[in-house]
Amino acid sequence: MSETLRCISPVDGSVYVERPLATAADIDAALTRGRAAARDWRHVPMARRQELCTRAVDAFVAKKAEIAEEISWQMGRPVSQAPGEIAGFEERARHMIEIAPQALGDVEPEPKEGFTRFVRREPLGLVFIIAPWNYPYLTAVNSIIPAIMAGNAVVLKHSAQTPLCAERFAQAFAEADLPEGVFQYLHLGHAEALGVIGDARVDFAAFTGSVEAGHKVQAAAAQRFIGTGLELGGKDPAYVRADADVENAVATLVDGAFFNSGQSCCGIERIYAHADIYDAFVDGAVALAGDYRLGHPLEAETTLGPLVRASAAAFVRGQVSEAVAAGAKALIDPADFPADAPGSPYMAPQILVGVDHSMRIMTEETFGPAVGIMRVESDEEAVGLMNDSDFGLTAAVFTRDAQAALEIGAAVEAGTWFMNRCDYLDPALAWTGVKDSGRGCTLSRVGYEQLTRPKSFHLKTAL
Repeated sequence: MSETLRCISPVDGSVYVERPLATAADIDAALTRGRAAARDWRHVPMARRQELCTRAVDAFVAKKAEIAEEISWQMGRPVSQAPGEIAGFEERARHMIEIAPQALGDVEPEPKEGFTRFVRREPLGLVFIIAPWNYPYLTAVNSIIPAIMAGNAVVLKHSAQTPLCAERFAQAFAEADLPEGVFQYLHLGHAEALGVIGDARVDFAAFTGSVEAGHKVQAAAAQRFIGTGLELGGKDPAYVRADADVENAVATLVDGAFFNSGQSCCGIERIYAHADIYDAFVDGAVALAGDYRLGHPLEAETTLGPLVRASAAAFVRGQVSEAVAAGAKALIDPADFPADAPGSPYMAPQILVGVDHSMRIMTEETFGPAVGIMRVESDEEAVGLMNDSDFGLTAAVFTRDAQAALEIGAAVEAGTWFMNRCDYLDPALAWTGVKDSGRGCTLSRVGYEQLTRPKSFHLKTAL
């Protein structure tokens, strides 16, 4: 008898989804089927791949209302915000489908008399993707669509918190008549997922999740010469310069810190505000945070839902309590949010001042609705603090001076640098990180590189 996966909804603690975990025989069959499908799929013309993937996107988007509600029940995001994930999924998928012919086209060097020379990007074969729960479609689509468009077959293991997302992908591809085996999913435990990475039939592993789990993925692949793509989170900073539009900075950064209850790898987790505008920024942020409505995510007026589980909320509350004990000041009274209940996943937003880098709230990933704000005196001080982190996914500056933004951005260690915005992925730009935020790249034409291998053709035509 196989073991069972249970998705416990953070909304009310009920079992929302229950599925049998894949057996060893299920895994073996899926990998064999995927490997065989990859051999045929790589020869399917690009135009046909575009047609089938576009059909799948159309089929997926047609069910967006149902899918949005499922997201809310599985991981707690307010239903008023969940449709935004479907829109982001569609934007990324359609962009990667559109650019595939150019991104995967032959690379031709300068002409050389008597020779035909070019580099062709060939598919790897079978790609194994491990996707997280916090943005279950946005994170997964970054690898799934490009992998398939590049001529690979895919096996998806989705988070146990969001198993229906894997099934929705499969349903969309089935409705699009994608050939059997090109896309499959498996409900797996952690040990079984690591075993799949070590299987000789797998040619690449893409993982989004924690640093700790990323090390395990890398170790599982270490005995084999296969690539890994690792997106491992962040402690993303923002700097509000003295010349910033404070109102815009407040609106953007409060949303960047608290959207999805702060459960975003590229959410804003620490803010550095110049002394000249520090008080105005803090006052504005506290006032705006007070407008949030914490509650049942299926209610239209809710703007802040529960964290994914009670233990996650307890972790964030622990960071806040430690910071306050060390001298920080919490500016929001949880009593102003009646749904906040210690011991539950429902947690009020929190803003802290009087913080410094001796506190976990400013150095350790929080992944919840709490953010610290520090006063700084100069660009140089801000850059030093922004770089004082084990992570480097995104970073942002708020300023009216584009040249200053470019110069500061050149000094900040991050995969994406924003000016006057944050917490957004543009599918035309490479999504990547440095340091413990991981390795590899998704999205943009650059994202196709890790899902293919270059093969050089060197033909001597003049004898």
